[in-house]
Amino acid sequence: MKIDSKILKIAIFATGLSGIVAEYILSTLATYFLGNSVFQWTMIISIMMFSMGFGSRLSKFFSERLLIKFIAIEFVLSILVSFSPLLTYTISAYTNLTGIIIYTLCISIGLLIGMEIPLVIRINDELEELRLNVSSVIEKDYYGSLLGGVFFAFVGLPYLGLTYTPFVLGAVNFLVAILLVKNVFQHFDVKIKRKLVIYGSSVSLLIALGIVFAQPIILHGEQVRYKDKIIFEKQSKYQKIVLTQWKDHNWLYINGNQQLSTLDEFMYHEPLIHPVMRLSKTPYNVLVLGGGDGCAVREILKHKEVKKITLVDLDPVMLDIAQTNPVLTKLNKESLHDPKMNIINQDAFIFAEQTRDFFDVIIIDLPDPRSIELGRLYSLEFYKLCSRLLRPNGFLITQAGSPYYATKSFECINLTLQKAGYETAKMHNQILTMGEWGWVLAAKNFEKNKLTDSLKKLKFDDLDVRWINN
Repeated sequence: MKIDSKILKIAIFATGLSGIVAEYILSTLATYFLGNSVFQWTMIISIMMFSMGFGSRLSKFFSERLLIKFIAIEFVLSILVSFSPLLTYTISAYTNLTGIIIYTLCISIGLLIGMEIPLVIRINDELEELRLNVSSVIEKDYYGSLLGGVFFAFVGLPYLGLTYTPFVLGAVNFLVAILLVKNVFQHFDVKIKRKLVIYGSSVSLLIALGIVFAQPIILHGEQVRYKDKIIFEKQSKYQKIVLTQWKDHNWLYINGNQQLSTLDEFMYHEPLIHPVMRLSKTPYNVLVLGGGDGCAVREILKHKEVKKITLVDLDPVMLDIAQTNPVLTKLNKESLHDPKMNIINQDAFIFAEQTRDFFDVIIIDLPDPRSIELGRLYSLEFYKLCSRLLRPNGFLITQAGSPYYATKSFECINLTLQKAGYETAKMHNQILTMGEWGWVLAAKNFEKNKLTDSLKKLKFDDLDVRWINN
C-alpha cells in the first residue's frame, strides 16, 4: 500500500505547527497556574523536548502497519491537545494537583509528537531516497513550527485564548489523520475501515462537544479558583484579566494576582499619589508607569495644577477595559478620558529609554516583580533612567510590595533607589484586602535625611479624599 508523498509532507508540516503550539499552550498554562514564567517555560519546553526524544526512540518498536499507528497517534493527540486546558482548569477547581496534571500532559503529548517524524520518514522511505526523505520531512516539520509560533503569538493567544486555541490544534491533528485515511481508505480491509470510521467519528464528536462546552467548563474552573462571582474575564496578548464581584464590591485580578478591590483601593491609591504630589512644588507634568486601571490618574486629577498626565501601560486591552467596563469607569471616574491624558501603549523600560520628555513627578504603579520582565522595572538601571526623565527637583514613588510578607524585596527596592542617587522615604499602610503594603518615595536633589520630616508636615484637608490625612 502506497501513499502520496505530498500528503505525508502536508501531514508533517501540520504536525510541526501543532506540536510547537502545544508546547506554548502548556507553558502558558503552567505560568498562569504555577507562576514564575521563565522557570515554567524553560521546564515545560525542556521536558517536552526530552519526551519527544524518548518518543522517537519508542517508535523503533513499531514494525508493521506504520500508517495505521501514525493515524492513531494523530487521533490521540487531537484529544489530548484539545482538552489540555479544560482538564487543567477542572482539576485545579477540586485538587492541588494542577502542576502534576500539566507536566503529565507535557510528557504524554511530547511522547506522541516524538513518534511522528520517525514514522513519517519510514512510511516515506519507499517513495524517496534517504537523503531527500530525511531532509524534506524534517524541513516541513521546522517550517510548520515557524507558522505555529506566528499563529500562537498573533492569533491564538490574543484572539482565541487558551479556551479555543487548543481546539484549533486538535482539529489540525484530526484533519491530518482524515486526510491520510481518505488517501488510502480503499486499500484497508473491512474491519479496519469500520474501526477508522468509529474512531474518527468519536474524535470529531468529542472535539465538537469540547468546543461547545469549553467556555462553561473553564469558567467553572475559574469560578472555583476565584471563589467570588466572575463578572468579566479576558485573555490579552500579555495577561489574563478577571473581574469578580462579592455583594456590592469588585476585585480586579491579573494572572490570578489581586490588583485592587473597590472595597479599599483608596487605601492604596491615596498614599501612592497625594504625598508625592504635595511634595512637588510644580506637579505640572506627571508620568504614570503602569496604573492601567485608571485609579492612580483619578487621584492625580484632584490636583488642579496638573497640566499633563502621560500614562504608559504595555497592555492596550487593560486600558480598553478601564475606559469601557462600567465597573472600572465608575471606579476611576472616567479619568482616562480626561483631556489632560496622553496614553501610550509601550513597555515602560523602553519608553524610559526612548522618550525625550521631562517630568515633575513619576508614579510607578506596576505589579510585583514576579518575573524577569517585571524585575527589570525595579532595577538600578531603570531607576537611573527615571532620574534622567525627572526635572532637577522632581519626585518619584513606586509601589514596593508588602514590607511584612516580602520584607527583603521591600528593602531591596529602597536600597536600589538610594543607589540610583535618590533620597528615599519608606511608607506603609494596612490595606484590608491586601494586608500590610508599602511604597518607597524618592526625591531627586533633596536635602539628606529630611524627606521623612517633610512628609510628616503635609496636609490634605483641601483634597477630596477618603482616607489619607496628616
